[in-house]
Amino acid sequence: MRLLEAFRGTAIQLPNRIAMAPMTRGRADDLTGVPHPRTAEYYSQRASAGLIVSEGIWVNETGKSGPGIPGLVTEQQTEAWREVTAAVHEEGGRIYAQLWHAGRVSHPGVTGRTPVAPSAVRQAGRIFSAGGWTDTVEPRALGEEEIGEVVQDFAEAARRAVEAGFDGVELHGANGYLIQEFLAGNTNLREDHYGGSVAARLTFPIEVVEAVTEQIGAARVALRISPGNPENDIVEDDWKEVYSRLLAELRRYELAYLHIIDTPDVEVLSHLRPLWPGTLVANLRSEKPTSRAEGESLIGSGLADVVAFGRLFIANPDLPARFALHAPLAEADHDVYYGARLDGYTDFPAFEPDSAKFACSARS
Repeated sequence: MRLLEAFRGTAIQLPNRIAMAPMTRGRADDLTGVPHPRTAEYYSQRASAGLIVSEGIWVNETGKSGPGIPGLVTEQQTEAWREVTAAVHEEGGRIYAQLWHAGRVSHPGVTGRTPVAPSAVRQAGRIFSAGGWTDTVEPRALGEEEIGEVVQDFAEAARRAVEAGFDGVELHGANGYLIQEFLAGNTNLREDHYGGSVAARLTFPIEVVEAVTEQIGAARVALRISPGNPENDIVEDDWKEVYSRLLAELRRYELAYLHIIDTPDVEVLSHLRPLWPGTLVANLRSEKPTSRAEGESLIGSGLADVVAFGRLFIANPDLPARFALHAPLAEADHDVYYGARLDGYTDFPAFEPDSAKFACSARS
């Protein structure tokens, strides 16, 4: 099984090609941004993944997207994450911190502040805040000096991530959050050197990558992108040009990996894989969780070096072992995906191969 084969990249070496995708779980202390005490247990239970990418972690409080999202800007937060990484390493795992600024996908009910974005363009739809689902608000356009401050916030959070024991960081440039907002034409209406032409729209993402690589070294830095993904009201009709040029700029940094979210109706991987000579982690965004067969196909076709699985890891902490055994996969109720409740967090057991359920499955 290709997914279970070891991967040896220039910057990362993994015992298998199964990554745990970043997933918001919303269990952090909402006032302090400190991860829940059981977060170390949650991630260490899943340490058999070739690579774990943490849930999104805000790099400044204005960039927080919802209740229960952890941060990495204070000593208390850093110390709590150190316990998490130590627990993962004790189980033989590797973990990257996903650094996140939500941009306009935030709300005063979450942060007490007006969201910020490249331009004052309101997101359609609603957003979940401390008081429940509520209407979005118009964000405030960042000033040029403020943009530089956000760039440094990413760099500082990366420094703290390494201090906390993370093996590296993944910059969240996907799903309609701040980095992608600068890339997309419908959210970036600026007329300075951060907007307008495609080249100008690349400026902020490249500045973030450059600042973070200068801080911790390119071999510890990755970027996640989702070209053409309409999530959070993003429109990228010109994604092929934008991301082809972005990858051309990124190649000079020799990043640890590029993490690409693909969707059935966009087929990003087939266009971008030939443009990226480095390590590529693929994640499929669809109604159903990515299957083992789909992951095998991505590796076998050469479209990916590593495949990131998300929802399956919630109820199957030992997912690589289950794939190896062709064991049945447990399903988690969507109601336990997010929130302060602890059921559905660390209470999913590892699979027992001698169970009657497995015997029936193996015979079928």
